[in-house]
Amino acid sequence: MHALVTGSAGFVGHALSRRLLAEGHRVTGFDGLSDYYDVDLKRARHRDLAQHERFAAVEARLETPGAVREVMEAGQPDIVFHLAAQAGVRYSLINPASYVDANLVGFANVLEAVRAHPVRHLMVASTSSAYGGDASVPFRETDRSVSPLTLYAASKLAGEAMAHSYAHLFSVPTTAFRFFTVYGPWGRPDMALFLFTRKILAGEPIEVFGEGAAERDFTYIDDLVDAIVRLADCVPPLPSQGGPVSDGDTLSKVAPYRLVNIGGGRPVRLDAMIEALEDALGRKAQRILKPLPPGDVIRTHASTELLESLVGQVPETSLETGIAAFVEWYRNYYPVA
Repeated sequence: MHALVTGSAGFVGHALSRRLLAEGHRVTGFDGLSDYYDVDLKRARHRDLAQHERFAAVEARLETPGAVREVMEAGQPDIVFHLAAQAGVRYSLINPASYVDANLVGFANVLEAVRAHPVRHLMVASTSSAYGGDASVPFRETDRSVSPLTLYAASKLAGEAMAHSYAHLFSVPTTAFRFFTVYGPWGRPDMALFLFTRKILAGEPIEVFGEGAAERDFTYIDDLVDAIVRLADCVPPLPSQGGPVSDGDTLSKVAPYRLVNIGGGRPVRLDAMIEALEDALGRKAQRILKPLPPGDVIRTHASTELLESLVGQVPETSLETGIAAFVEWYRNYYPVA
């Protein structure tokens, strides 16, 4: 199989590419290496992937006209994993234009490229932030969110709608999947676990939003990648060729399109996560308690019934095990820590 992975120098894109390469597949990685966070870390991820002779990197931006289409035309991939995006809830308050460029214009270019060069399956990354501020828990894919709290969430919701329209108009088999607080080795420096680790080791206080009571459905990176790979084989059928796999299936009635949560279904309080990190580091954190910032929600909780019905399992790595693996990687990558 030849896979095109957009965002291959990103946290999830790197981990997914490693898994595909380990299974013997060919991977073309497409990444703009934006400076939203440490570009050296992104380049290190690409260097890690370049150890495999079946990996080829393309450095280009999604929003550049024709860039994705040229890669598709040259490589003719069998499947596209679209993970590239401008991420981050709080950053969307600072630089909204970057979300329009990457998540709307850039994704439109991906859709046009897939339209011109059809693939077996288009896999599209979305986010639990799409559920908005008034969703009941657990978050179910059949919930119709109409209240995104940030431009980031709104852009990902728009992406889901755009993908559905192309699935309908051009019979593009598409699965959109919503992530829930992914963490683990090679993680993103702007996320809480990474920030807390750096500050605790430096003897600096950490800011604990929601005063520690906020809950997140943490998902370990290897579990997430395993679910994505398994879902890749669950190609949504055309409406005339198959029906839902369960009562809660989101398979569209008019398109080969499905929306799936990927999460463990076990929310953990932020203060419990910090305690697990303290145990892994062997150090205590100095905590500054703060209210939730604009755009954050108090709790995320994935319904996992549809994921389990499709792939037979759900993420199950314990938070303690996952955090210990992250700390081990962090200390190896930053040896002075």
